[in-house]
Amino acid sequence: MATRIAVFSDPHGNRAAAEAVLAAIDNAAPDAVYCLGDLVGYGACPNETIDLVRGRGIPTVTGNYDDGVGFDRDSCGCAYKDAAEEARGQASLFWSRQATTSGRKAYLRTLAPEIRVEAEGIRFRLVHGSPRRMNEYLFADRDARSLERIASGADCDVLVFGHTHIPWVREVAGTLLVNDGSVGKPKDGDPRAAWALFDVRPGAPVAVEIRRVPYDPAPMAAAIRAADGLPDHFARDIETGGRP
Repeated sequence: MATRIAVFSDPHGNRAAAEAVLAAIDNAAPDAVYCLGDLVGYGACPNETIDLVRGRGIPTVTGNYDDGVGFDRDSCGCAYKDAAEEARGQASLFWSRQATTSGRKAYLRTLAPEIRVEAEGIRFRLVHGSPRRMNEYLFADRDARSLERIASGADCDVLVFGHTHIPWVREVAGTLLVNDGSVGKPKDGDPRAAWALFDVRPGAPVAVEIRRVPYDPAPMAAAIRAADGLPDHFARDIETGGRP
């Protein structure tokens, strides 16, 4: 018997990208679907994006932007590299707080800090940033010893996370680490939406494929540019896949 699991994260208010990924997941017909959070932020369609995930009853982890918007916080918990980037992030947070309805904020407050699931005897742990903090960035080039400590302490066979918007897959200290990339705001130079499909079979290594889904970003970019308070920079990000 085999179990196939779909995982996606970081739609970030990009309704069109979320629709494209969900259609691709439907076509793949997995046994289970999970979301690693950050439904809102950056994009101009937070309510519609929430409704797509919520309407399907997809189990979802709390992302740092979900937390910031859901609880009307003054910071999204991001580690910005410079003042301009921080200013754009703050503008995105406050715009998203204002645009997201109270009922949908209430839904964001119900999201789980993590999800644990077992398939064919394989233990999965699903988080937004890392097992330690929802806003910790796990990049592929992180110090090897640090990744080994995180993997050794994760208490799972497969650790799946997002938050960086850059997909990667690696086995570390006997644990399979998988960053599933971003649906709505990739940062790896590929503007296509990303998600991960796991194939779990008894007695075999877990197989994972990062899948990319093309969609038309033009309407979403136009919506960002038309939104009073959202920086146009975010429109360029989804058009270019985060290229400078």
